[in-house]
Amino acid sequence: MHEKNQTWVSEIVLLGFQNLHNFKVPLFSLFLLIYILTVWENILIIVLVAFSRNLHSPMYLFIQQLSVSDLMQSTNIVPTLLLTIMNEGAAVRLVACITQLCCFGGLETLQCLLLSVMSYDRYVAICIPLRYTSIMSHRVCVSLIFISWLLGLIITFNTGNAVHSLQFGNQNSIDHFFCDFFPFVELSCSNTFFFHIEVILGSVPVVFFPFILISVSYMCIAHAILKIVSHTGRQKAFSTCSSHLAVVSMFYGTLIAIYVVPPRKESQTTSKVLSLLYTVVIPLVNPVIYSLRSKDIKDALKKLLVGYCSQLDTYGVVKQI
Repeated sequence: MHEKNQTWVSEIVLLGFQNLHNFKVPLFSLFLLIYILTVWENILIIVLVAFSRNLHSPMYLFIQQLSVSDLMQSTNIVPTLLLTIMNEGAAVRLVACITQLCCFGGLETLQCLLLSVMSYDRYVAICIPLRYTSIMSHRVCVSLIFISWLLGLIITFNTGNAVHSLQFGNQNSIDHFFCDFFPFVELSCSNTFFFHIEVILGSVPVVFFPFILISVSYMCIAHAILKIVSHTGRQKAFSTCSSHLAVVSMFYGTLIAIYVVPPRKESQTTSKVLSLLYTVVIPLVNPVIYSLRSKDIKDALKKLLVGYCSQLDTYGVVKQI
């Protein structure tokens, strides 16, 4: 029989950003504004892709799913961040902390898979354009999206089961603004060696394989772009991939810096700043980089606003009559 999980702590204390008393209100206002903008931007992308027929292409379907994951990730992290700033720390129930950790891992996995699928979509569009519609059919896109979400849920439940096997003693303080992986596991009084091995092995198919796929896809794309004779055609092909490559670089760069490089206690402040980048900043800039500067998105938004304004005018005319 397995030993019963012995837990002596009922809540986790998140220390957040200490020694920032004079900047508490400005930081709270800044992150609250960022969260509001993030919510509105991602909801706008989700609605536009859902209701505009011109945006029902594979690329925008994947961007819509990325917006959903960004919205969920931001909502999972930012409220806790705001709480730690205002109260100069926050006490979170152990169950809530574990739930946040599991959701965080599942959503990060989902984003890794979606970015790899999007890179494959760009590879087919540029390197095999004549077969694009047959390869990236609607059925294939829906299947890829479904598999990505399914694997994200599996990682969420697996992380929960792995964390449930840990034992926690009297130490309950985390020097972070949310329940992140390494700081949380360090609280355990269990031997976490096999736990780390299990997590690393589980991350290989959902993190490292997508990274390899993205790298290979963009090497093929770069080779294909260099073969284009026309300067205009080369520039157009590059512009379709530059935004995706920028997001991938930021996302994987911060993940590697935090989770692949061995953590050090003296670099905890750096780790928190990098965590802010991919939990707060990236969900904000993703819609801008991917969509809001796209001509198709701008046209869809213009049609939506014109239709809404015409309905208001019609309602006003009817009311006057």
